[in-house]
Amino acid sequence: MGGKVILTKKLAQTLEISEIEVLKSRLTAIQAIEGNLMGVEIKYFGNATAFSVKNIPGPSFNTVKGLSDGDEKYIEPIIHFYKQKDIPVRLELTPGHISSDLLTYLSNAGFYQHDFHTTLYSELSPQHETSIHPKIKVRELHKNEFDLFAEIYTKGFGMPAFLKNGVAQNNQILNDNENWTFYLASIEDKPAGIGVLFTKNGIGTLAAATTLPEFRNQGIQTALIKLRMQTALEQECKLIIGQATFGSVSQNNMERAGMRIGYTKAIWTMK
Repeated sequence: MGGKVILTKKLAQTLEISEIEVLKSRLTAIQAIEGNLMGVEIKYFGNATAFSVKNIPGPSFNTVKGLSDGDEKYIEPIIHFYKQKDIPVRLELTPGHISSDLLTYLSNAGFYQHDFHTTLYSELSPQHETSIHPKIKVRELHKNEFDLFAEIYTKGFGMPAFLKNGVAQNNQILNDNENWTFYLASIEDKPAGIGVLFTKNGIGTLAAATTLPEFRNQGIQTALIKLRMQTALEQECKLIIGQATFGSVSQNNMERAGMRIGYTKAIWTMK
């Protein structure tokens, strides 16, 4: 089933760099829409990458990844970067290169730990089991189906309906990018779930996935995970990576598919 690669600090850094590449690819594409109407800005502070999307509120796109020991002098500039945009500062800290010195510095600067988030990984090999329930079908999304994608996405994640058009646009722009592949899952021919795969540098990332509430607990997400693993393997990826809320159904599904926990990120924000 894979998952035999032992986690080292070097591998943990590889997982984190891959996470950064996924978000950078997505936001760079959004930045190019009609003169950057969304207000995307990506800025580098030492080892850290700060992502900001002024007109898409929430933590998904407004976050700092890669902060490491030795970056203490960049904390105040990072705070200023988000403060001038009136966006809360959110730091995603991984255990591979964070010491008590940096954590103490952050605490003294007014930060506190707010949440946890899990990163999972697995080695990819031809032995990965790819059979799914016969009533579930998974295929690549057609170019004219991003409205359907956005409808499932917003309903699946419990988002307001008025965000649907933005979700459709922000994903459709990635359709012709060779690093991105979008999937639609149906159960008994009824559209039920979506999944997204990002591949780069021999690593596949389970970039996003959700199922409509009425079709949950029927194997949709397991099918989407298995197919994306297979696609990543066909694209000569050696690893598959995913992120999930700690202890969530998504994490459980990834573990059932043979993935193991790489690390749990500490999410820090300001008081």
